[in-house]
Amino acid sequence: MSKSCGEALMQLLESYGVTTVFGIPGEHTLELYRGIEKSNLRAVTARNEQGASFMADGFARVTGEPGVCTLITGPGVTNAATGIGQAYADSIPMLVISSANDSPSLGKGWGRLHETTDLCAITRPITAFSAMVHDPAEIPELIAQAFSVFRSRRPRPVHIAIPIDVMEMRVSDDWHPYQIADLPIPAPAAIAKAALLLAQAGSCVMIVGGGAQLASAEVTALAERLQVAVIASNAGKGIVSDDNPLSLGGAIISPVVHAYLSKAEVVLAIGTELAEADSFIYDLPVYGKVIRIDIDPARFSDAFPAHIAIQGDARSACSQLLSALEGMDCGRAPSTVIAELDQLRAEQRSACTDLERQHIHLLDILRDELPDNAVIMGDIAQLVYTGTMAMKTLQPRTWFYPAGFGTLGCALPDAIGARLALPDRTVVALVGDGGFMFTMNELATAIEEGLSIPIILWHNHSYAMIRDGMRKRGISEIGVNPRAPDFIKLAEAFGCPGIVIDSDDSFGQALADAREYAGPSLIVVLEDDAWLTA
Repeated sequence: MSKSCGEALMQLLESYGVTTVFGIPGEHTLELYRGIEKSNLRAVTARNEQGASFMADGFARVTGEPGVCTLITGPGVTNAATGIGQAYADSIPMLVISSANDSPSLGKGWGRLHETTDLCAITRPITAFSAMVHDPAEIPELIAQAFSVFRSRRPRPVHIAIPIDVMEMRVSDDWHPYQIADLPIPAPAAIAKAALLLAQAGSCVMIVGGGAQLASAEVTALAERLQVAVIASNAGKGIVSDDNPLSLGGAIISPVVHAYLSKAEVVLAIGTELAEADSFIYDLPVYGKVIRIDIDPARFSDAFPAHIAIQGDARSACSQLLSALEGMDCGRAPSTVIAELDQLRAEQRSACTDLERQHIHLLDILRDELPDNAVIMGDIAQLVYTGTMAMKTLQPRTWFYPAGFGTLGCALPDAIGARLALPDRTVVALVGDGGFMFTMNELATAIEEGLSIPIILWHNHSYAMIRDGMRKRGISEIGVNPRAPDFIKLAEAFGCPGIVIDSDDSFGQALADAREYAGPSLIVVLEDDAWLTA
């Protein structure tokens, strides 16, 4: 029995394990929605395609599986480009299926509805690849290539555009998934060289990033075997629990930790770009020999070239290193290392500003009130910057702050995607008053889907980071103190309860109530309130 190309594609995605698609139905994607209707896929309707791409991003961050967007051509794709770019910057798997104008008109500027002359040129810089379909028979191969990117290479978004006439063409054969290659296995010679260098190093530091999310046990065991400090990037927080005395958490942003890192003879970097967006400085002080474990060979010759390059899966590489280190004496006394790191943590806390101490006051209560596996989705906000360094994170894939693309407004829709992916887990959004205004419309989606999401809004009536930068440079405060609405009334207009916090107890109670409520709740914290400085 034949079916439309759009129907066949949705059935194929389901056979790859896709469960949820995010988007907004449009005239040019009707056949995709016919396919959704005839499948077991769940369609989640955002209020803007940017929100849909963020939701797909959040879904993928917490599961490791691709988030999927269905978009119309033209404005659907351009609206979603910000979320796609965020996923690209942070190596998040995302499959973007869009319509395109009818085949005869492509690139000709005939004035078609939603027309762009080169749709794939828009997404090519922010995807692993972007392809235009010319015949339905191309689709199974393109989807297989996408899942190869997601599962056996550095995961990044993929965009596949289908002209509306192609989407309506009939398909008589059933499409089936292709076999996907396994992750690359590290070379034994590189493992042996790295083990010898690590064992002989007088001082060593480990830096872990998002590429090590699935290797928590192995990375932790390796750190304990070597007795070295573990510094996490934003994406690496929780891979080694902050309850472990070797963990310096996300202190890669701390000047105190920068000084410590600069003295390391060997730096073992696992699944991390060692990027400016993680450390907040252009040149991370890595002066020792660098051992890099990464699935992406381009990382071995970037700003921090590898002395020893180990290409492959982090879990496999760390397991092999542990085996290679058997019988070797690493020569670092646990008590000495731990005492040194305790001192570093104390210096780091004492160097905090008054504002950071306000943030830490709130974050410490939040940590005490939440289960260890609660997921925190952070926006681009000063509270979250401090949280990178100070929020205790106990499990991988529980702290997210997409610093790479640095786009305001991601936290709420990211939290929606995460909550849909993990219906039995607590998911919290941390937002600033500026960033929340970018995507507050997605409260409607959270309410429609009945998603319990506490939204903690840090309110300082400003784009404070930029305001502070202007002040430091003697620039007048232009455009950085926008008028804010009454957020409580705004939330209530959506049907969302809201409260302004005035004490530790009221914050704890509001958080408990929000976790029980079958929908989002807005918890507003006013910067410089007396309870935060007590």
